[in-house]
Amino acid sequence: MKERLTRLKTIRKLIKTYRIESQEALLGYLSREGFAVTQATLSRDLKLLKVGKISDGHNGYVYTLPGDEERQESEQSVVQDFLRGYISIEYSGNMVVVKTYSGHSDVVAGAIDSMNLEEVLGTISGRDNCVFICLRQGVSGEDFLDTLKLKIPELDE
Repeated sequence: MKERLTRLKTIRKLIKTYRIESQEALLGYLSREGFAVTQATLSRDLKLLKVGKISDGHNGYVYTLPGDEERQESEQSVVQDFLRGYISIEYSGNMVVVKTYSGHSDVVAGAIDSMNLEEVLGTISGRDNCVFICLRQGVSGEDFLDTLKLKIPELDE
């Protein structure tokens, strides 16, 4: 029983660490970790762990643990909120101003806050169409924009 618990823990770790697309790939990782497991046993383990498959956003599917899918959907929602509301981004030193469509400043500020960017000290939503972002000491607007583009590749700034 102890080996099974250790194996289940290892499966969780592997799914969180690697982009695993198939049981064959997962069996390979498990083998490298020292587990000799049949495909049938792995299937039972995946069912017990409630592992699912979700789109990788390109042209394939990857294994995911319960809760990961909701987290990914939430992250996508935050990105969509930002993209729907912003018009432009300008910066000077460690201050950034995001111009938004009328009525979208709260949503865009909330999206930035939800991204938990280490560079951001805080946001202030304007009355209607502007978000002020104060960056941490030593972080430039360009640094912020580079990080934001990593989170939101669709950003066209």
